[in-house]
This record gives sequence, C-alpha cells and structure tokens, in this order.
Amino acid sequence: MAYRPPVRIPFPGRSNGCGMVEGVVIPAGERSGVTGSGGRREPESTGQFGALGLHLADPRVEASVLGLLEQVESELRSSVASADPLVTEASRHLVEAGGKRFRPLLVALGAQFGDPTTAQVVPAAVVMELTHLATLYHDDVMDEAAVRRGAPSANSRWTNSVAILVGDYLFARAADLAAELGPEAVRLQARTFARLVHGQIAETVGPRDADPVAHYLHVIAEKTGSLIATSARFGGMFGGASAEHIEALEGYGETIGMAFQLSDDLLDIASESVQSGKTPGTDLREGVPTLPVLYALASDDSDAASVRLREILATGPLVDDALHAEALGLLRESPALKRARETVRGYAEDARARLAPLPDTPPRRALESLCDYIADRTS
Repeated sequence: MAYRPPVRIPFPGRSNGCGMVEGVVIPAGERSGVTGSGGRREPESTGQFGALGLHLADPRVEASVLGLLEQVESELRSSVASADPLVTEASRHLVEAGGKRFRPLLVALGAQFGDPTTAQVVPAAVVMELTHLATLYHDDVMDEAAVRRGAPSANSRWTNSVAILVGDYLFARAADLAAELGPEAVRLQARTFARLVHGQIAETVGPRDADPVAHYLHVIAEKTGSLIATSARFGGMFGGASAEHIEALEGYGETIGMAFQLSDDLLDIASESVQSGKTPGTDLREGVPTLPVLYALASDDSDAASVRLREILATGPLVDDALHAEALGLLRESPALKRARETVRGYAEDARARLAPLPDTPPRRALESLCDYIADRTS
C-alpha cells in the first residue's frame, strides 16, 4: 500500500463507528426489512450473496453457508432471552433490526475448510455476532447516536445507562457460550475483546504524539480487524481445519476487515448514492477523520485545490452546506482520494495473498471474491 508520511493532525478522539462494517453483507435468504421480519429471498441463481459480491459457485457450499446462517439467526434470538422482559426486549432490539451478519458469514466460510456440520460451528458464530452487537450498543452511547440499522438506537429508546448495561449483558452471554466451546474459545474471545477495548480507547483519546494515519489504521485493526480475524479463525477451528489453514483464515480475516472498513471511508466521499449506507459526506460533515481526509491534511501538495482543501478541512466539522459541498467536490478530485484507494487495494491484495495456503476450492474462491468486490467498489 502506498501513502506518504503525514504530519500530526490534532483531531479529537471521536468514534467513527469503525468497530463495525455495516451495510456490507446481505446474504441470500436473510430476512428483509429493518425488523428482520417478512419473507425470505430465494438464493440467487448466480451464486452471488446479495449486494456483497460474494460468489459461491458451488451449490453445496452455498446451501451449507445459508443453512448455517439460518441456524445462527435462530440461536441469536434464543441466546439473548432473559427472565427480565425488559432485558430480553432491549437485547433483541438490534438482533431483530436486521444486520448483515458478516462475522457469522466468515465463521461459516472458514468452516468449509473442514467439516461445516460440526456442532460447534453455529455457537461459535453466535459468540462472534453477540460480541459485535455488544460493541454497537456501546458505540451508540459514545456517539450519541439516535438511529441504528434504520430503527431508534437502544440509548435513544431506553437511555444511555440501559444501553450500556445491555451491551454488557451481550458480552456476558457471548462469554457464557464461549465457555461451552472450551478454554481456547474463551481465551480467544477474551483477547479479542481486549483488542476491541484498546482500539476504542485509542480512538477516544486520539493520536496524541503518534502519526495520525498509523494511529487510525491501528484503531481499525483493533476495533474491526480483530473480531473479523477471530471469526474466520473460529470457523476453521470448529470446522476442524488444519493448523496451517486456521492461521491463513485468521490473517485473511484481519486484513479483509481492514479493507472493508477503509473502503467505507472512500464510499462516504465518492458515492453518489446510498451505496455507502448513508448520505455521502456524512463523516465529513460531522468532522470524523477518515483516511482520505487524513491524507489530504497530511499532504504538502502546493496546487491551489490541495491548499484550499486543507484550509477547509482544518476548520473541523463542516456544518456549513456550501463549505461541505466544496470540500466534498475537492476531495473527490484530490490525490488524497487516489492515495486512499491505493491503500484499500493494498489491503485487499494482502488479504488475497493470505489465502495462498488454502486449497483452490469453491470456499477459497468465495473468499477471493470479497477481495475483488472491495477493489471494484472503491475504483
């Protein structure tokens, strides 16, 4: 990946939601609608998973993955049930709001390199999704978010205190399920949780004396890459894959997670539609430092457009419509956006390279198709 060493940028430590990769995966057969209700889609005849660009050319692999995800959906709802009706309702709030189940998907795909019918694969996927959902409850409190997945956020519906405690409850449920999977699962889930917390702290306090780009990439690795890496590893582990294949899956998961999150940064700038899942330039308007912005601010390009862009971005959140539109237009034509695209492609190609130890089978080609998708969506 190519980027130029940036100067320090004194951004406050504000959450940009990089603990999640939202709006990415819509598996064929996933429940439609923001409440998770409604009819089920038929698997596409092309073997493509919804809007993701994940190609499962082998019908048997596709049926296996879809079946696993369907079981995960059922287990998620039962695993958050509580004797307290309020806890049950609040805990199911985000489960029933839909979501794309990217982490369970990687568990299901990783398991294809062993025996995906092993009884522990579904609980392992549920552990990963519960851990992810718990971070969303906490993120929404920190961000003072009003909406999540098209529905009122838990904090806006029940208060910050309830949202925090429900997030804690989901972490506890994930830990309980991990205990049933054995000591190694507990250890990995705990270490992943520790990385998530370190990433959130790093994001909250900001870069301090660190290189802002390196700091930003570190935050994404800790908050996003870590959980996706463990998801892929869990799939291989509980599917009974070889040690070499498990390591390859883990490395792939971390790197593809980085690529997805960074590609969302680019979509926020470059998208002309709802492709990114939100209004283009939202991060820019809110003053959230993303990779193209960091590159633009770190640039020493002396052309008038680059100088003007740095001037505007240095002011912080762009709440003024005219300045926001000007900055968005300049960013779309800037060397910074091109540099960010190169970085994303670098991560996508690194992820592909991590798959080299795996056999050349439909599951591996499915994982490679995610790399292609990222390169295409950010070009």
